[in-house]
Amino acid sequence: MACSDHPACAEVRANMDRIASGLSDGLVARMADDRARGWVNPWRTDDAQALRREARPQDEASLWRPAFVRDVEKIIHTPAYNRYAGKTQVFSFRSNDDLSRRGLHVQLVSRIARDIGFALGLNCDLIEAIGLGHDLGHTPFGHAGERCLNEVFHARTGRWFLHNVHSVRVLDVLFGRNLTLQTLDGCLAHNGEYEQRVFELSGLSSFEEFDRVVGECYECGGDAVGHLRPATLEGCVVRISDIIAYVGRDRQDAIAAGLLAEDDFEDGLGGAYNSWILEHASADIIEHSYGRPRIEMSEELFAEIRRAKAENYAKIYRASGVEGECGEVLQRAFDLMYERCLSDLARHDEVSYIFRHHIARIDRALSHYGRAYDWQRDPEQTVVDYIASMSDGYFAELAQKLFPEISFPARTYINERGLARERG
Repeated sequence: MACSDHPACAEVRANMDRIASGLSDGLVARMADDRARGWVNPWRTDDAQALRREARPQDEASLWRPAFVRDVEKIIHTPAYNRYAGKTQVFSFRSNDDLSRRGLHVQLVSRIARDIGFALGLNCDLIEAIGLGHDLGHTPFGHAGERCLNEVFHARTGRWFLHNVHSVRVLDVLFGRNLTLQTLDGCLAHNGEYEQRVFELSGLSSFEEFDRVVGECYECGGDAVGHLRPATLEGCVVRISDIIAYVGRDRQDAIAAGLLAEDDFEDGLGGAYNSWILEHASADIIEHSYGRPRIEMSEELFAEIRRAKAENYAKIYRASGVEGECGEVLQRAFDLMYERCLSDLARHDEVSYIFRHHIARIDRALSHYGRAYDWQRDPEQTVVDYIASMSDGYFAELAQKLFPEISFPARTYINERGLARERG
């Protein structure tokens, strides 16, 4: 019996049927009237509210390059942004270029969030900045790599590595981009692993408070991150859009990779679930959030998102992704890489890869702002900075070069033995 034919799946589909695929006639009429009258959402983040750490003349907003447009430009011209293309979402050792990479994911998040934000009358430039920058701190090999790096970092230092916190460090510290508080806050509080039905604003309004919150995340890990709330409605929209972007797309990838079949999911939609969640979730959120000082969704949508995420974890992330394929090998590789890099720093080995490929490059980037990379103050953090910056391919090649005992599945598009079997 296919999973979707199981009697328990009828309840899932019944709940999904209660979630509308479009906006109510009443809300459409209200929105049309508001726009005709020139209504402005009073809870929208205005460009004039943008707050930066430093008052640099070159960062001043203009009519054609408002504050948050400048943040978007600063993000996409960061070297870490280019490396999105080399970081996979879930399936890291599959020779299929149609499977999602981190660069596509952030674009999907940005697009979904902009659609919702436009309907709600929010600042779409701020939404785009948060959407494109929120995952810059991700490690190679997605969340599996994040867990591996956190394991070794926490064991050695007692601090926690979390990709959303590191995204802030990449933009605010390592590349010194002088982004607005609103964009950095959205990146920090985006973590879509913690779903909520109602998103209330945090009230955060200063860099002093923001830095304190970041420090708590390093010290307390998930306990602190689980309590994060965005300070803007734009940040709230990105946060829920993060889940919407991956929950259906990851199913499509699992099916395309040949790891699951179309009828393996409780909802019975297979890869078409991606289209369903995009349409229904966006409409539901707009319907329940328009004209309100918070972002919320219906009880039915919240239940469905939680269910779909749980099913993805059971059938994809823990069973079919990197963890299911070579989790132990990956953890061993991260442990060895960490120790080797720390040793290179202790020996001040300037011909090592961490010096040539990381420290020297960060120093050059910061030199444009009259700053330098203080890597010696915290060598453990420097190692984390380097490893987190790696693409999947770079990490795999370096690990296998430095540690012959490490062997990852070879990515190959043409399998001659498989071709021979097909010829029979």
